[in-house]
Amino acid sequence: MITSTLRLTSTSVSLMLVGLYVAPATVLAEIELPAGKEQLIELGRQHGTAWDLHKAFEQQADGGRAPSPLPDWSGVYSCGGAIFNFDPDQGFSRTPTAKLTPEYQKRSTDKLDRIANDIEFDTLSDCAPPGHPRWLTEPFLREFIPTANQTWLINEMANDIRRVYTDGRDHPPEADRYPLYNGDSIGFWDGQRLVVHTNQLTSGQYQRTQPEYTEQVETVEIWEKIDDRNLIAHVWVYDPPSLVEPWYAKQTYTKLSDEDALRIRYWHCGENQNNNVIRTEDGSSQFSDFTFTDADDK
Repeated sequence: MITSTLRLTSTSVSLMLVGLYVAPATVLAEIELPAGKEQLIELGRQHGTAWDLHKAFEQQADGGRAPSPLPDWSGVYSCGGAIFNFDPDQGFSRTPTAKLTPEYQKRSTDKLDRIANDIEFDTLSDCAPPGHPRWLTEPFLREFIPTANQTWLINEMANDIRRVYTDGRDHPPEADRYPLYNGDSIGFWDGQRLVVHTNQLTSGQYQRTQPEYTEQVETVEIWEKIDDRNLIAHVWVYDPPSLVEPWYAKQTYTKLSDEDALRIRYWHCGENQNNNVIRTEDGSSQFSDFTFTDADDK
């Protein structure tokens, strides 16, 4: 009788514990993004700086808080599509969708004219990282790793990692800032979305045939997984010296089906002697010792 009573008591306790268990609540998104591209462009225009837009999003999200559980962004991804313009909607047109200032419009036009005459050099040829916001467009493998206090956005190229801090910290004080390839990124969660502000960036170009940006460039991004395979990033770029108004674009990253066979590995473009690129006198690119002889292969 005693044994039977003990069993009953144990079972009752287990049932009570199960009854008291409450699953983690899903945090719903508060930010209401317009559906159309023109409305998303206008949203950028309504705010004078990237920081103003970021703070407006933060206010809508009531400060934001991490969802429980965090979203599952596991897997290996690649940039969606075959066009690596900063705005994929540009298609194969040579005219960027950005509204450039006169100086940077001329720079863009002159660059395209040089490229048409086979005069081109890219800092990536020196094995430099792409830098942000160009980071968004590079056609290499990606991984995205959310954690409680920061999210890692990983580009296979040169083991290039962006760290987005979501632990409540601010950007470094202005006196301590200096240009970095990927800048400094802070953000917050809005439901399953990650909202990011990035500043403290180096100057660069959006892609080989795309316009240039300056060290004043700042971005706001909203990352979200929209289905089992696709992550999207809404991006607003602010750069007063080069842009008449913020440049909006949407990037898509697609999860690869053969992810079990893929690994993110460190590699360096100088490992292959045929990748040793030099800048010629006319400003173009050339390989210093481009051969495929048996001797070089050994």
